[in-house]
Amino acid sequence: MVHLIFCLRRLPHLSRDQFQRYWREIHAPLVQRHAAALGIRRYVQAHTSAHPVADAAAGARQAPEPFDGVAELWFDPDALAAGAATPAGIAAGRELLADEQRFIDLPRSPIFVADDLIVIEKTAAG
Repeated sequence: MVHLIFCLRRLPHLSRDQFQRYWREIHAPLVQRHAAALGIRRYVQAHTSAHPVADAAAGARQAPEPFDGVAELWFDPDALAAGAATPAGIAAGRELLADEQRFIDLPRSPIFVADDLIVIEKTAAG
């Protein structure tokens, strides 16, 4: 599986609540609609929230400003390249990018592919 991670920062005119609502209610259904054309196997939105532990940890580490959320997508390796090369995949990519420009500060939102290394994974049974 290919794991794509997109660390999101909102456009300056949006509050975090406005950004996250748009991402959840408008953009997520758009991704769902194009999942087959792009070969998306899994899509997770991690919405950041204010929490005293996060604030303390960030302060102790002199961390930069937090992201407003993180999008994680998983693709089959062959499907990612194949989907991006089809007419439906190209159209889907264009539509998603156009929508992202409505709420994401793209120049300040890194995107990368990661190799997952599971260090701890507890299941419900164990």
